[in-house]
Amino acid sequence: MLAPWVVDEVRDVDLNDERLDRRLALVLSQLGGKPTMSIPAACGGYAETAGAYRLFNSEKVTFENVLQPHIEATLRRVAEQDVALLIQDTTEIDLTRPQQQVAGAGPLDGNSRQGMFLHPLHAFTPDGTPLGTVAAQAWTRDDTPPPPKDERHARRKQTPIEEKESFRWVEMIEQSGEVSQQLPDTQMICIGDSEADIYELLAEADDSSQVDWIVRACQNRAVQQEAAPGENDSEAANRLREQLLTRDVLFTHKIQVRARDAKVSCEDRARRTARGPREAQMEVRATELTLRPPPRPDRKLLPVTVNVVLVSEVDPPADETPVEWLLLTSLPIGDAEQVRQVIQYYCVRWMIEILFRTLKSGCRVEKRRFEHIDRMLPCLAVYLIVAWRTLYVCRLGRE
Repeated sequence: MLAPWVVDEVRDVDLNDERLDRRLALVLSQLGGKPTMSIPAACGGYAETAGAYRLFNSEKVTFENVLQPHIEATLRRVAEQDVALLIQDTTEIDLTRPQQQVAGAGPLDGNSRQGMFLHPLHAFTPDGTPLGTVAAQAWTRDDTPPPPKDERHARRKQTPIEEKESFRWVEMIEQSGEVSQQLPDTQMICIGDSEADIYELLAEADDSSQVDWIVRACQNRAVQQEAAPGENDSEAANRLREQLLTRDVLFTHKIQVRARDAKVSCEDRARRTARGPREAQMEVRATELTLRPPPRPDRKLLPVTVNVVLVSEVDPPADETPVEWLLLTSLPIGDAEQVRQVIQYYCVRWMIEILFRTLKSGCRVEKRRFEHIDRMLPCLAVYLIVAWRTLYVCRLGRE
């Protein structure tokens, strides 16, 4: 007996085998009903458990074709919305085992941990209700020892963006544009955190009018010369943050800053260090600026004009790092209400972190025991669907 929600999620399933199609529907229903349990416990019997493992072991079953019917169902839900937030992010799937490692898994950080990476593009409503995954990539790194740091840095500068892991961010903005073309009655807004601050992504988004976007800036990028003759025209003055600070404050707002512990004692990055709870007074500024393109060895990039929103803390405690967001966007910022909307949309980005927590802690996907990564990948796809459904039900339950 299938759970009612499963019927729509597998409507378009095609694993090139009718028996496997039926088995996927059954396994999705079983694991979705008991996401925290082991696969044998969730399946409920020897025959059902054996059938689930045969599904994951089949050469016909892949990460992509397990996820595809869910993507189609997600697009049907997105089509019902006036606005959809397409949020992308990357998470590690840690498959480190105390004895025998998962064959095909790659290094996560050096050679101390083994696993793979997952990068979904997940749709949410503006109030944070999850609609499902519209695209996803999963991959492993090879275990070739990395070159020395200086050589690695120089090689990275010479490598085309298409050959870097970071190209996934550009591919997902392209995917967002395709979804927007497919569903023209829904406004699509692609959102990424500071890891998405890649000039090629901004250039790709600027070339496409199909999708709006918001990216949190990681770099204080150079802008085209802004200073008037006789004014301060130093390099430092012609940076994003410095230019925003010359603009008038649109409005102020108080927020509650939660306490945070550093993940490791040696952490020195501002966003990862420990902090105490406090109330923070925030100032908000916004303007339009044109970014100066960085040099690339294989191409000439063009300037990109973006709207920029700076949310910065006023008079932070002396021993605390100020809270600050620098947001790049294509959305309008003509008045305070439009700027508030940009900030509110970006706040929803946190929901993908909750999705990852649901996938790992709720569905315990990292604890699933498979000997080879090829068997783990379709299982990951199933649990990505289960994590969406779990979060969706919890979200509606709170409402």
